[in-house]
Amino acid sequence: MKKFYSLFLTTLFVFGLSTLQAQDKNNQWQFSFGANAVDVEADSETQFADFFDVDRKWNTAKSPISMFTISKYIGDNLSFGVGASFNSISKYATGAPDGSDMTSFMRPGVTNDYFTVDAMLKYDLSDALPIRVLGMDFDPFIGVGPGWTWFDDQDGLTGNLSLGVNHWFNDVFGFTLMADFRHNMDDLGMSNTPLLDEGGTMRYSAMLSVKFGGTDTDGDGIYDDYDECPEVPGLEEFNGCPDTDGDGIQDSEDDCPMEAGLAEFNGCPDTDGDGISDNKDRCPTVAGLESMGGCPDTDGDGIADGQDACPKVAGPRGNRGCPWPDTDGDSVVDKDDKCPEVPGTVANDGCPEGPSADDMAKITELSRGIQFAFGATTFTEGTPPVLDAIVSIILKYPNASFSVEGHTDSIGTKGFNQSLSERRAAAVVDYLSTRNVSAERLNAVGFGENNPIDTNINSAGRANNRRVEILFVK
Repeated sequence: MKKFYSLFLTTLFVFGLSTLQAQDKNNQWQFSFGANAVDVEADSETQFADFFDVDRKWNTAKSPISMFTISKYIGDNLSFGVGASFNSISKYATGAPDGSDMTSFMRPGVTNDYFTVDAMLKYDLSDALPIRVLGMDFDPFIGVGPGWTWFDDQDGLTGNLSLGVNHWFNDVFGFTLMADFRHNMDDLGMSNTPLLDEGGTMRYSAMLSVKFGGTDTDGDGIYDDYDECPEVPGLEEFNGCPDTDGDGIQDSEDDCPMEAGLAEFNGCPDTDGDGISDNKDRCPTVAGLESMGGCPDTDGDGIADGQDACPKVAGPRGNRGCPWPDTDGDSVVDKDDKCPEVPGTVANDGCPEGPSADDMAKITELSRGIQFAFGATTFTEGTPPVLDAIVSIILKYPNASFSVEGHTDSIGTKGFNQSLSERRAAAVVDYLSTRNVSAERLNAVGFGENNPIDTNINSAGRANNRRVEILFVK
């Protein structure tokens, strides 16, 4: 009796100190069946000394299946179940005549039926006390509960304490080994000979076990409670989540779940091998540059080939990647060349530094046609067309400056001639200014009669001296 209560209190202590954790909430049902053996000398002082004295003490059922249990997981490593067993007792114990000890003996040819029905609250100890032997994992458990025993023509209540282990071959099948100490709350005997007077029996069982009742909504073999993607078939290595493209990266962490890719690109491929994943590569089939979004820039002008009108020749973005034309070949592109059809200098914006000799000769020739009314600054009828022709030449050289010089013959006073020459030069400058020649480029100067180019003795010579000269100022 004291042994039973000690074991019972130890059981409660274990339940109280162990951390309760769910062990198998998926396969909530466990059914076990197998064989049992009964040792009726459980309270003997020599019980543990001859624990496996099978021949003298164990009663084994003739049927290979003599025990059944079924239990349901109820949470926090706890299961509740019921069981039944049957056996035939031919080896039993009775008290010695002096009451000093139990005596085990056999009654040849005499057997008595032995039936049990039990209820058990079972606690799984695998989290706290994992067992591994010969490479196999065993899940230990402990159980308590009441039972009822029928022996011969008597029956009575028992208090049961169970210890056992489960070993699972897979998620469904396994085997169970269990030992039960069954304390008799009532006297059970046969023909006025008690089997045990407030004693108990030991029952040993070996059973095959089946777990069932788990829910696997997506049918991937991983129960919903363990499946992080319970509604989508997946893989065990990803806790039930899928890897659609089979690249070893589960879909939830794969930026390209429908295309097999590389871990370094979060599951996306790099088809062209340029180090830029296809999902970020604007040109995924052609190796390119990161700065170009994965597209090539063959001419290195900073414009991707697909946007470059001249992909093999470097050119500015403003001209779609093509070089600007330079019609006159003076190294000043047409868009910046103020004289695009006339070779010039870079310093002079593509224009010549000054008029050509031919153009200056034309200006000199045309200047002879600049005529004024006698003693006045009024142009004669044929002078404006001459000046317009001179304008067309000057406009070819937008950066050139010119000196407009007025001259007279010797008729008249020097003072008058000086003034007249200055006013006639100014008249020419004023006319040119009205024809888009900037006045800043023109300087009017009068020399009076001081610089004759011919004689003033005759009219022809004096006519040559009455002139306006237009000169390029370097």
